[in-house]
Amino acid sequence: MDCYSGIKQVRSELLSGDVKATERTKAALKRVHALEPLLHSFVTIDDDGALERAQEIDADVAAGRDPGPLAGVVVAVKDNIVTKGLRTTASSRMLEQYVPVFDGHVVEKLSQAGAVIVGKTNMDEFAMGSSTENSAFFATSNPWDTDCVPGGSSGGSAAAVASGQVTVGLGSDTGGSIRQPAALCGIVGVKPTWGRVSRYGLIAYASSLDQIGPMGRTVEDCAILLQAIAGFDANDATSVDVEVPNYAAALNGGVEGLRIGVPEQYFGDGTDPEVSQAIQTALDSMEAAGAHIQPVSLPTTEHCLASYYVIAPAEASSNLSRYDGVRFGHRADVDEIAAMISQSRAEGFGAEVKRRIMLGTYALSAGYYEAFYGKAQRVRTLIRDDLARALDTVDVLATPTSPIPAFGLGEHVSDPLSMYLMDVCTLSANLAGIPALSQPCGFTSAGLPVGLQWLGRAFDESTLFRVAAAYEAQTRWHHRHPSLEIAS
Repeated sequence: MDCYSGIKQVRSELLSGDVKATERTKAALKRVHALEPLLHSFVTIDDDGALERAQEIDADVAAGRDPGPLAGVVVAVKDNIVTKGLRTTASSRMLEQYVPVFDGHVVEKLSQAGAVIVGKTNMDEFAMGSSTENSAFFATSNPWDTDCVPGGSSGGSAAAVASGQVTVGLGSDTGGSIRQPAALCGIVGVKPTWGRVSRYGLIAYASSLDQIGPMGRTVEDCAILLQAIAGFDANDATSVDVEVPNYAAALNGGVEGLRIGVPEQYFGDGTDPEVSQAIQTALDSMEAAGAHIQPVSLPTTEHCLASYYVIAPAEASSNLSRYDGVRFGHRADVDEIAAMISQSRAEGFGAEVKRRIMLGTYALSAGYYEAFYGKAQRVRTLIRDDLARALDTVDVLATPTSPIPAFGLGEHVSDPLSMYLMDVCTLSANLAGIPALSQPCGFTSAGLPVGLQWLGRAFDESTLFRVAAAYEAQTRWHHRHPSLEIAS
């Protein structure tokens, strides 16, 4: 039984009777536990729940019932997506003991599709970070080099997928938190259009930016997983009621005549030369396959970082105000109410969360709202318009996902500004609400993965899957897996 099997193979083996869901789930759980001392991908592992679900799927197959498009597929879910009866912490002391009484919409969709959820993955606390080192519990390691970070904030899901602990995973992306760890761990990650996937049950960081999306080892796996979780949800006021196309049908479209725009602003001095070279080699191969490569300019790109780091902390300040020890979250053992609230937040939140709450509160305060938050929102509109104009002239945009490959654990943890710069290539998609996809396009001389990012028009994930599948078909990067010593 191959731990790196894709969704179609897993489903085929299940329906043919070659591999039962319980067999695959037991093997996956064994691998999860064996690799956890090395990787620390998971905050919570649900052995009993996963095996019970696998038994239900086997019973469906035995009775001749269709268990769904994700039948028997082992899935990891980021720990800021609520799961009924299964602890959900957002990797924060504030929610360390929180056990939800309902499932998030995407979790319901996974269950309906026949998936087996084996656990909740580690992340930067409340999704605030780019390395998964801001978790209140422990840092996650990169499977390609365990002395390096896996990226963040969805680093646990990325590491679990890359290492073969699970077939696919779910992450959330506020400023690149699916795509950047996907790039650093050598897998595929997709941030859908804002509103494509319900956020009901996602613990909010910045509501106008957050989006749940798939992470997998191949473009096909991400297309199938997105198909399963996308769609309108009346419980989410920001969910958009538009038809979900057949993403798998787009995978064989090829790139003959496709127009690919390359924004010059994404290849500046801060981009590692090996990353730039890998992207250029990928673009050369796309051109050889019949795509038209042309330069484009996105002059507002330089303002993305400043705009994002006003808007996101401002929304975080509002969203996290509910965690006060009275309504939600950790409660300090203090009698006086004002002191109890203050102490609860001091004990429950980590340093990065406190930093962003303070930044956001300042930006929203009287006398500063218009100078900071209002101006950042106007700049956001300019960024969105810039991207729309560019995507009127080309079908997709191609950029690096991360300007640098994975860096060492602890290397940037004391320098928040350098950590924020890790998101410089991914922020624009969130600010504009458009879809984006990262896929592996090579390795550095040190053996670390490099990610290629595609950006597309709103609700046109199909074109992203089309171009990414065409590139993947020309390469073998997705067939490479990290060498890991399994604990006995």
